[in-house]
Amino acid sequence: MSADAAAPAAAPEPVPLRIKLAYGAGAVAYGVKDNGFAVFLLIFYNQVIGLSAGLVGLAVMIALIIDAFIDPVIGHLSDRTNSRWGRRHPWLYLSIVPVGLSWFLLWHPPEWSDTGILIYLTLSAILVRSAIAMNEVPSIAMLPELTRDYHERTDVIRYRFLFGWAGGLFLLFLAYGVFLAPTPEEPAGLLRREGYDLYAWTGVVMMALSVLIAAIGTHRRLAHRALRLPPRQPLGAELKAMVRTLNNRAFLILMGAGIFAYANQGLNFATSTYMQTYVWEFPGWAFTVWPVMLLVGVVFAFIAAPVVSRRLGKKRAAALMAAIAVTLGLLPYILRLLGLFPANGDPATLPLFLALVTLATGFGICPMILTGSMLADVIEDSELKTGHREEGLFFAGNLFMQKCVTGIGTFAAGSLITLIGFPDNAVPGQVDAAIIDRLMLLFTLLTALFIAGAVWTFLRFPLGEEDHTERLALLAGRSKASQQG
Repeated sequence: MSADAAAPAAAPEPVPLRIKLAYGAGAVAYGVKDNGFAVFLLIFYNQVIGLSAGLVGLAVMIALIIDAFIDPVIGHLSDRTNSRWGRRHPWLYLSIVPVGLSWFLLWHPPEWSDTGILIYLTLSAILVRSAIAMNEVPSIAMLPELTRDYHERTDVIRYRFLFGWAGGLFLLFLAYGVFLAPTPEEPAGLLRREGYDLYAWTGVVMMALSVLIAAIGTHRRLAHRALRLPPRQPLGAELKAMVRTLNNRAFLILMGAGIFAYANQGLNFATSTYMQTYVWEFPGWAFTVWPVMLLVGVVFAFIAAPVVSRRLGKKRAAALMAAIAVTLGLLPYILRLLGLFPANGDPATLPLFLALVTLATGFGICPMILTGSMLADVIEDSELKTGHREEGLFFAGNLFMQKCVTGIGTFAAGSLITLIGFPDNAVPGQVDAAIIDRLMLLFTLLTALFIAGAVWTFLRFPLGEEDHTERLALLAGRSKASQQG
């Protein structure tokens, strides 16, 4: 091992199920946050608070981009944290209170002017994202420390996606079915301000508990003082070292694929409520079925990702799954534009839509799981070239990309809503058909463009299983030589 690397925590035996479950549980906080930002934040601040959709999208994009610069710093610092609880766990424990408090503030804006609300939204969004980063960056960075096995990494990280999506969808189910369900007094349930209060409090509890469970569950295995850490350097030297580390070809290609994939995710989630309410005009109860069907898709991805990865390799599997996902996801809109999809109110419309969305979700999550696994493989590639391991910095760079790009997707959604002239306080069934058609057409074109870019970039990822085995052998030989020397 190099002089500035911490001893790898991976054990030769497979990662126990209890560790996988604890590691996965920590993603609930991120899933709740991601779901809230993607599904409800735009409609809450636009239709409930009264801020224009364009300003909401702009605020979120600015907040995410500014906040995202914090992530590499957290990753860099967590790589160098030296405590009796190891490198990652102090960050997990310290993030619990900020995560809950910031989430509560986001959903309780004061009654200010539009300018004041815009500033409040921007600042509170930064606070939420920064608090989540204190947990998510060190937490997900534990993957390369848990195992160095090429395929087991896919098996382990899929638990984070299972728990992250399940947590977000569970709260989404409660929001549609309980907190924001239509009532005789307020048939437009999504506009109930008090419902968002309950939504916020439930999120606070779920997020705080998930961070605590993950920290305690992985404490015994990973919360150990690092044997060696790199020496402290002046700020300028530290920044140059961070740039050199992240200037890894495999990492940059993977981030390029992620830019397209997460921009698409941000666009899809930010427009999902508009699509289901105004394009498809689904009844209120359908909103409670939707999260359940999405969860079915998540379970499908949980099962399928390791299988398809072993058969095709990670990069080819990711590209293929992304292409299948976008085809299935856009099919309802393409058929509707061509006049071939059942009309709204037809008994076949909802089941057909949900079936296609469920399959698209399952195939679409597979590339995300595989991206996380491929990112773990980048760690050894970087270690071989630089002489040290910086899991936190690389996973922070990935989170940095997700935040910036999801903000772009949300901004694109808000701009799309504004561009087509979508009315404020819109009533389902009473929106001009021309506006609905423009919404579907532009949404379809943007989605197809994003995923085409992701597929093209995934196929250029340079690392594979044989390369990984060779790198581990070279690192082992280097470590042995260092010890003998």
